Amino acid sequence: MKTPNARSTKPAAKAVIYCRVSSKRQSKEGSGLDSQEHRCRQYAAQHGYDVVAVFPDDVSGGGDFLKRPGMVALLAFLDAQPDENFVVIFDDLKRFARDTEFHLKLRKEMERRGARRECLNFNFEQTPEGQFVETVLAAQGELERQQNRRQVIQKMRARLEAGYYVFHAPVGYRYEKVRGHGKMLVRDEPGASVVVSVLEGYASGRFQTPSEVQRYLRSQAHFVGPVWKSAAIQSVYDMLRRPTYAGFINIESWGIRMHRGRHEPLISYNTWKRVQARLDGSALAPARKDLNALFPLRGFVACASCGHLMTSASSRGRSAHYPYYFCCNKSCPEHRKSIKKAKLEADFEELLESFRPAPALIKLIKAMLSDLWEARLKLGASQRDALKRELTSVETKTANLVERLVDSDNPSVVRAYESQLAKLDEKKRDLTAKLAESGRPRGDLSGTVRTALAFFSNPQNLWASGNLEHRRLLLRLAFSEPLQYCRNEGVRTAAIAEPFRVLEQWKGSDSRMVELGGIEPPTSCMPCKRSTN
Repeated sequence: MKTPNARSTKPAAKAVIYCRVSSKRQSKEGSGLDSQEHRCRQYAAQHGYDVVAVFPDDVSGGGDFLKRPGMVALLAFLDAQPDENFVVIFDDLKRFARDTEFHLKLRKEMERRGARRECLNFNFEQTPEGQFVETVLAAQGELERQQNRRQVIQKMRARLEAGYYVFHAPVGYRYEKVRGHGKMLVRDEPGASVVVSVLEGYASGRFQTPSEVQRYLRSQAHFVGPVWKSAAIQSVYDMLRRPTYAGFINIESWGIRMHRGRHEPLISYNTWKRVQARLDGSALAPARKDLNALFPLRGFVACASCGHLMTSASSRGRSAHYPYYFCCNKSCPEHRKSIKKAKLEADFEELLESFRPAPALIKLIKAMLSDLWEARLKLGASQRDALKRELTSVETKTANLVERLVDSDNPSVVRAYESQLAKLDEKKRDLTAKLAESGRPRGDLSGTVRTALAFFSNPQNLWASGNLEHRRLLLRLAFSEPLQYCRNEGVRTAAIAEPFRVLEQWKGSDSRMVELGGIEPPTSCMPCKRSTN
């Protein structure tokens, strides 16, 4: 590249315009870029310049001009035409750079390329006094930028402390103006329901690993947003860790820890705690990447000869592919002996069909669930009273500790008190969340019983849905161990989960509801004569 002295000293007749606003929102909703360009074009026409290009920016860059795509493109444009002497026109000195260090660096970059800067509101002078004034004005712009940043952070912190989330809305929420609150998070459907399904499913064990959650979110990308089509596993962890969904705000870098928010929680605090407990617990085996809808029993069916889990594959024939299950244990006598997918899964469906209880048994289960529902409601009322007493005790202890903390001057004692207060605060949150849920069923009796009976009366419906997640859920609910399968004999005796095992025992017995009179013959209340013998 030529030095400035090697360039032509002829006055520049060509000009480029640089205009900038601080955010994309300003460029879309405002007219800042258009108005800046209009004024710069008027300036160029008055001075006889030919405007050959316009470089807009809608990012702040934090003062660093290399983080602004428009400025980078402008410098590249100058580099591509080293023999031209351009005039770079911009509306205000603050548009050039609002950081003293980067302002001076950018000035040198312009000078090195032989470009002359011209500003509508400032006259550049190549004198020591002129450069001093320019530096002072750049420092003033940096001061204003830092003051604005401090003011914005103070306002954001105040909103956070008041219980209002101020950052980008998480999936399942959107911002909406609410009277008396300003902009706050509100539930955003259908994404909110997907998030609830994910968090409650992970808390209950429906999703065993974050990888399963990732696969589910990708299948629901049309509800939660196109970005989830290729969601990174870290995004899934962030969703599972986010206390915002439980109605809390936690920004530890700003000193705000588990502050109660004013937005509607999507899940309960206890559900969120169960999710955290599972994430912090023992490491789970990663989700199998080879699971797919073609082989839903892969990883769940074991070889009856050696006990190893079977694998699966498709062999290529002359005109089609043929799917098989087989044992891959080299020491097994059934090694690589194929079992047709259709046969194995047909035997499995026949086993599921045997789970279906008789209609009379379903009626009995419904009556039992109704009695259990009433008993749990009464138990919930007593638990609620106990939680209130415990919460009052925690609040009393907290108040006493605060008084001791105020009166203490010993740093070690103060730290001990603060640690105890943090533990009491955590316990208070747990008790408050339990109190909010205690004695209040999430649904009504008919809906809950209907869902349970629909599953127990015919679990094969869940398998027939064809959904891989539903099928894997059925396997976890209906069986306590992998199925043992023999190539010649079929399914061995299955280890059935407890609810189905109880139903299986009742199915073979003559079970009926006891009448109100009891088992013994009723005694008449009328007087009767008795024998003297």
